[in-house]
Amino acid sequence: MDLADDGLVQGFTEVLLQNHVEVALEWLHLLGFIKHFYPELEATKHLQQEPGRHHKDVWEHTKLVVKQSVKRPSVRWAALLHDIGKVPTRTFTSSGVHFHGHAEVGARMFDKVNRRLPLEEDLRRKVRFLIKYHLRSAQYEEDWSDSAIRRFARDMEKHLVDLLDLSRADITSKRPGRRRQLLFQISALADRIDALRAEDAKGPNLPKGLGLEIIKRFDVPPSKTLGNLMKLIEAKVEEGEIEKQRDFDYYLDWLEGSGLLPE
Repeated sequence: MDLADDGLVQGFTEVLLQNHVEVALEWLHLLGFIKHFYPELEATKHLQQEPGRHHKDVWEHTKLVVKQSVKRPSVRWAALLHDIGKVPTRTFTSSGVHFHGHAEVGARMFDKVNRRLPLEEDLRRKVRFLIKYHLRSAQYEEDWSDSAIRRFARDMEKHLVDLLDLSRADITSKRPGRRRQLLFQISALADRIDALRAEDAKGPNLPKGLGLEIIKRFDVPPSKTLGNLMKLIEAKVEEGEIEKQRDFDYYLDWLEGSGLLPE
């Protein structure tokens, strides 16, 4: 990238961080800047997301997403380009308009965009990741298991905050009820991630090897009975009835006096 290109990218980044970015983007579109430098984005103009609703074309949606997003370069660049994959993936069926796989396709299209006017490497990686996974948060359901939540947080890694912020900005429904529902869904996902992280940070409640010590003292074989005794002790720790991370004898003595051991 030569100095001229570098200055162009920096200047456009500054535009993206402005308060009235949607006005600036429309002005750049009218000047031909978008068509010349970002034809993949220009192609979203008049690309309808719902039949018969012009305000739902991808370009209008994109401007609103950028406007609603937090003022971080990674999020605003991703907001600008997150739906470019809708152009080649649009299909029509009896059930409506579909854009299957547009996030993954958009990430690959971004590679070409970035070769034309490269972003700084760390920013490039963030933007590509956000484009590829921008739909993941919206797939959250209340019945996700804790392990699924942990896996989601692990997969998103250091991009999680940006991804959730982009997901919030990507909500452009004009129906207040629908908007509240989607925002609540993202907040619920974030809250569950925070709760599980706090729980995991506390460490295990019981010392490693306690099960073996129960086997030795009480002659309880490895079995469902042993598993139930371990679950019982764990539950009593969670309830605050007994303390966490004490020595073996503390738990063995409690168990012996509990009257819960098998005859």
